[in-house]
Amino acid sequence: MAARKAAVRKLALDRRSALAVADRIEASLALCDKVDALQLQPGAIVAGFWPIRDEIDPRPLMHALGQRGHALCLPVVVGPRLVFRRLDRETTLVKAGFGTIVPDEASPELRPDVLLMPLSAYDANGWRLGYGRGFYDTAIADFEAAGHAVRRIGLAFSAQEVDHVPTEPHDQKLEAILTERGLTWFNEREGA
Repeated sequence: MAARKAAVRKLALDRRSALAVADRIEASLALCDKVDALQLQPGAIVAGFWPIRDEIDPRPLMHALGQRGHALCLPVVVGPRLVFRRLDRETTLVKAGFGTIVPDEASPELRPDVLLMPLSAYDANGWRLGYGRGFYDTAIADFEAAGHAVRRIGLAFSAQEVDHVPTEPHDQKLEAILTERGLTWFNEREGA
């Protein structure tokens, strides 16, 4: 299974890295065109992510969500788990592992209602392939075990779509994917 996932991950990441810088910027900005289509509950706490390497950049979308009154947070790896710390204008950001930037320890932890999730690949059935560490799968399982439903929306370039993402029992499915081409819901939901 690890070899199958690695092959799919490499295929999608090679496609992503082949995108021109200008196309990546335009695609990242295009996410903002669908901010209302996300249909987030007023006051929902949204966890985004700080982009690494050539990932789609969620920061313009996060800014738009913040302008609509949503509290924002970023994931921080603490041991084998993710915690989510508040992100606002007063937040001090520090360098962290994986080449990312995170809120420092003084930033309060929040429990997000929505996860905007990075990924290496996704398929038409809503399966997401991350980077192989399982942090988001574990975080979602922890939220569900605590009785807290969290909406799962992947953010990616459309070039990262693959025919099939190999899955294991612990893998968590996306509810939606947002790319420069638009928003696709993978489940039946009111208003979708």
